[in-house]
Amino acid sequence: MPDLANERVDHRFKGLPPDAEGLTVGELAAQRRSLFTGGFTTPVLALSAESVEHNLRLLEVYAERHGLAFAPHGKTSMAPRLFDRQLEHGAWGITAAMPHQARVYRVHGVSRIFLANELVDAVALRWLAAELDADPDFRFVCYVDSVRGVELMDEALRAAGAARPVDVVVELGAGATGRTGVRTEAECAAVADAVAAVPTLRLVGVAGYEGTMPGADGERVREWLHRLVGLAADFDKAGRFDPAIGEIVISAGGSEWFDAVADVFAEIPGLSLPVLKLLRSGAYVSHDDGQYREKTPFNRVPEEGALQPAFRLWSQVVSRPTPEQAFTNAGKRDAAHDLHLPEAQVVRDARTGEVRAAEGVTVTGLSDQHAWLRTAPEADVEVGDWVGMGLSHPCTSFDKWQLIPLVEADGTVVDYIRTFF
Repeated sequence: MPDLANERVDHRFKGLPPDAEGLTVGELAAQRRSLFTGGFTTPVLALSAESVEHNLRLLEVYAERHGLAFAPHGKTSMAPRLFDRQLEHGAWGITAAMPHQARVYRVHGVSRIFLANELVDAVALRWLAAELDADPDFRFVCYVDSVRGVELMDEALRAAGAARPVDVVVELGAGATGRTGVRTEAECAAVADAVAAVPTLRLVGVAGYEGTMPGADGERVREWLHRLVGLAADFDKAGRFDPAIGEIVISAGGSEWFDAVADVFAEIPGLSLPVLKLLRSGAYVSHDDGQYREKTPFNRVPEEGALQPAFRLWSQVVSRPTPEQAFTNAGKRDAAHDLHLPEAQVVRDARTGEVRAAEGVTVTGLSDQHAWLRTAPEADVEVGDWVGMGLSHPCTSFDKWQLIPLVEADGTVVDYIRTFF
């Protein structure tokens, strides 16, 4: 397993102090530099150490309270250091979407992987077969959503000489016009029959993802979740689950509807085997100041707690051409912008170091390397000031940064989060 603390700091990692060149990540972390006075250059993305810890603990408690297992989606951060923390906080395993992600997880010691996709790439299946055969403690589960997919998986695994069958769950599509997944229960049964007919696969449950359901609302999501649970019960009644599997997997739950998942999964009827009720929300670890601030289930169940946004992108005012306009040196290469523009939150005064609210400052657009700011009459910003921005959509924020400072509230950098996209 790679020791990320021994990786050398160099020009690959934007925002880090130039005079840290040649230090290891561990050595730099041990110096506990200030993000503001320790030589960091702008733009620089920071993660709040306190908020990350709060969010990890909150979802751990939530899952325990509702009797859920938890396999957070690792594609959000692709950060093994955060995977370690998620596992330490009770996660069953880590969810992946692509074979490359699963390879990263394995290199960094993840022993349980849920691949929320149908895996039909023969090269990836050959790699998977070798991983399973080499490590009897490695648990892997992936979707199947077509008879043709089952045929391709079986063909590739046979060619690879796989000794262990691959555990699969039939994916039920979330609505007739949703993303992937089988559309009807009859088609699900046909896919399950195809799995039963080959020795290289083993049916262990059902799953799906409600987050891309067109027109999703609480009623429609719960209706689909009841269908998912009903599908598992029908499969069980028909004897489709071999008792040797030990438990039946029923899995759903992105970051917008896990309250509905908790409600419906609490009503799963008694089946012939214990049920692994597997939630897969991933954005919680950093939360955000846009998409998930608006759509988190904790807005509907505030008595369960509240997530805290952990991202702050710091950039510097490099131009103030008019009283109504300013520009900082962070743009599309640095900030997520697929769902919402960044949100100007605070200004750090270049003269005094004082941090104040970014009153009257609004981000109106992004160029590749610039943020466009509209400045109202009450805005107090000048060239040289640092502007701290909140970001929307963690999945497209993490992927722009390879090494992210983990920062305490007073600005002390206590660790660095390495990403692998």
